[in-house]
Amino acid sequence: MSTFNDSPLRLGRHTFHSRLIVGTGKYATFELMQECLAASGAEVVTVAVRRERLIDAQGRSILDYIDLSKFTILPNTAGCFTAEDAVRVARLGREILTNLENPGADWVKLEVLGDKKTLLPDPVATLEATKQLVADGFQVLCYSTDDPITAKRLKDAGATSVMPAGSPIGSGQGILNPNNIRICHEYLKEGDPDYPVIVDAGVGTASDVSVAMELGCDGVLLNTGIAGAKDALTMAHAMRLACQAGRAASLAGRIPKKLYATASSPEAGVIALG
Repeated sequence: MSTFNDSPLRLGRHTFHSRLIVGTGKYATFELMQECLAASGAEVVTVAVRRERLIDAQGRSILDYIDLSKFTILPNTAGCFTAEDAVRVARLGREILTNLENPGADWVKLEVLGDKKTLLPDPVATLEATKQLVADGFQVLCYSTDDPITAKRLKDAGATSVMPAGSPIGSGQGILNPNNIRICHEYLKEGDPDYPVIVDAGVGTASDVSVAMELGCDGVLLNTGIAGAKDALTMAHAMRLACQAGRAASLAGRIPKKLYATASSPEAGVIALG
């Protein structure tokens, strides 16, 4: 939760206080995942419908380790490389969450990937899938490249949120092109200042989250940055604090950058020497 007076994050029909969305994959144990989700302060957790091992070797379901009364699940289409597969997986996720009576049944994090090496989005297939899912009644949160024109087309197609990549999924490279994120932000919020822009993918550590938030983004979605850390639980705490710090700094407004120094102390009333 934020420690300062802030407006809630609005994602379509959903409203949240936390601006951090975290994934559920790659944790060593369900118990560690459970602790990290709580430490992150997130209210939305994303689950890969196609890839997630819903039932493990001991017959345990990952959903048994997610408090469905506390978290809204955001099903995602990770692992899909065609629009057809993504639409099919989105519908499967909706069916699962409808049966669980979780409010996340009405939305999806759309990923349609271009290839296995980069895991970057296929813009054409993503746009095609967005149109189909919007027509099917979904609130679609689109994983996108950081290309501003693609981002604008996804919004025009009805995406609830566009989520440009900071860098390739799981790479930990942070925000590679802050200028593109700034332009995406400008284009998506033009005439629509409340439209949510969320950075998705590439986050390696807490400062990456702060940078994304200081750029004016409305939230950050991450997974490996926590699950892959040497001490995942401590990193989950760090990500939560970084998200809050970056948001506060964005609202406060940074000072202008200058080429030369400016004295911090007032010059009036300086004691004369000699």
